[in-house]
Amino acid sequence: MPAVNLHRFNTAPADDLRPLLRDCLAVPRWADEVLAMRPFADRATLLSVARSRASELSNDELHLAMAAHPRIGERKDGDAWSQAEQSGVERSLESRLFEANQRYEERFGHIYLVYASGRDGEELLGILEDRLGNDAATELRIVNGELAKIALRRLELLVT
Repeated sequence: MPAVNLHRFNTAPADDLRPLLRDCLAVPRWADEVLAMRPFADRATLLSVARSRASELSNDELHLAMAAHPRIGERKDGDAWSQAEQSGVERSLESRLFEANQRYEERFGHIYLVYASGRDGEELLGILEDRLGNDAATELRIVNGELAKIALRRLELLVT
């Protein structure tokens, strides 16, 4: 999670920044559109553009982005972002989260994705249980919103 200042973000070669942006949100179009809008006058403008571009992902882009995330409660080696974001998930909840994740995936055909930063495992489990009542279209809209929140938080930490 190397941080870069706004000047460096505005002036670095796109090929240097693209992998960092794809770590924020694994959607090539999103990364390319953010890079194409450079230079940004300030960080707030960068975040605003990134938010607007992340808020309306296609279903294919949603599935691509979800594939880059581990399940809630699972630790993925080498994924510093997710490990930090899921730091509030207690090991004692792993079996309950595993079972709930399975039910969710059977219902919707994709992983449960939620903005986990600052939330504990019980809260994340409760949100999952609540979301099981959604229809597929509603759930994909919620996932899009959660992915956008995750991407923006990561970008806030990336660009200082």
